[in-house]
Amino acid sequence: MEDNKSAKGFLLGMLAGGVIGSVIALLYAPKSGKELRADIKHKKDEFIDDTSEFMDIAKEKATNLINEGKKRSEKLISDAKEKANTLITDANKILTDAKEKASDSISTAKEKVSVEASRIKDAFNAGVESYKDEKNKS
Repeated sequence: MEDNKSAKGFLLGMLAGGVIGSVIALLYAPKSGKELRADIKHKKDEFIDDTSEFMDIAKEKATNLINEGKKRSEKLISDAKEKANTLITDANKILTDAKEKASDSISTAKEKVSVEASRIKDAFNAGVESYKDEKNKS
């Protein structure tokens, strides 16, 4: 970007220097007024043509820079969307895995509680039966 500004400044300096040098050369040349005016008009036309050409080049370069900037920003946006989608997908996978693990843990805990409850129930029934047997013996 800095090089581009330097190049523009250099080109403008050359154009201005060329015009000023041409005008000074014309003013000090031993010519009649009519010839001098014709030369000044000719140099003015050359300067206008050079300036117009410079402006066309500057417009083209500006358009190219704008288009390049748009392409880069579109690429950055696309990359950011892709990364966001990847992160969302990874987060959903982690959440699904965590739900599955929690569900498995809950199922395992329910089975253990059920087994223990059955054992306690069986032990209680055995105790009741034992009590009844002892009571009937006495």
